[in-house]
Amino acid sequence: FNRASLINTGFLIARNESCDYIAMHDVDLMPLNPNLNYNYPELGPFHVAAPNLHPKYHYSTFVGGILLLSVDQFEELNGLSNIFWGWGREDDEFYMRISDKGFKVYRHGDEILTGFNTFKHFHGPERKRDYVKLPGQKKAMFSRDRVTGLSTLEYNIVKRQEIYIDGYHCSVIDVELKCDLNATPWCDLPVST
Repeated sequence: FNRASLINTGFLIARNESCDYIAMHDVDLMPLNPNLNYNYPELGPFHVAAPNLHPKYHYSTFVGGILLLSVDQFEELNGLSNIFWGWGREDDEFYMRISDKGFKVYRHGDEILTGFNTFKHFHGPERKRDYVKLPGQKKAMFSRDRVTGLSTLEYNIVKRQEIYIDGYHCSVIDVELKCDLNATPWCDLPVST
């Protein structure tokens, strides 16, 4: 799988439906604190799951978990890199994009001082992550990708289903991402169990 490309895909689909901002939200991170801010990120990218609040990641350049950006901000960054197949590091490369553009990442102030009872992380050891890396992939994972992003994303919509959850309309979209074996030979790596 490629989380970054899936976010890029979701963004491109939502942009065509007149959305004004994007919430990049890990599915295994449940918000518990009602004071968390999900409002439009007027000043710049807003990191809801800041390092002092996230239950697992605490380094200063961390922008994973939950990050809000306006459509214009996300487009100016060219979305996320499409080279990250498997688990990890796409958020770290995205921080480099944010930093290179001179954007400040905003976070909660004094209204939330601790991560205690702020989030529940649902990724226990029983759900193993696939950390297998091929030669060349590890080097790419620690580099700034200035080539791929929204502008190079290739995908096909396989199926689209419209549903309602508690009265709210949702679109469930099944997509197939293009795997470019020349650029990222690790994109076709068999999944380990």
